[in-house]
Amino acid sequence: MTSGTVFVQIRNNAVGKFGIRHFPLESKGTEIQTMDKGLSEKEQHSFRETALESLKLKRWTHGEIQFEFAMRQNKLCTSVTFESNYNMSNLLGDTGRLRFD
Repeated sequence: MTSGTVFVQIRNNAVGKFGIRHFPLESKGTEIQTMDKGLSEKEQHSFRETALESLKLKRWTHGEIQFEFAMRQNKLCTSVTFESNYNMSNLLGDTGRLRFD
């Protein structure tokens, strides 16, 4: 794979679920190309290091982390997205509106 998203769902500060979304096709104008070559060992190592460094920024116990990657002009481009998912039901009153007492 040369592009896609690795996702990790965090529950109680542990991995609850993980997976990958692969982007197998790429188009340039009207030409569609299949992306069948994978990342080199060096690129895999670089991606792993980026992912490990980004985990140092996580400050919550429930949520999802998405690591997007793609080869662009023979260079590995990565981005990381953090999404915190705390249970907000304890802030809801009987009316279903948020309370901040």
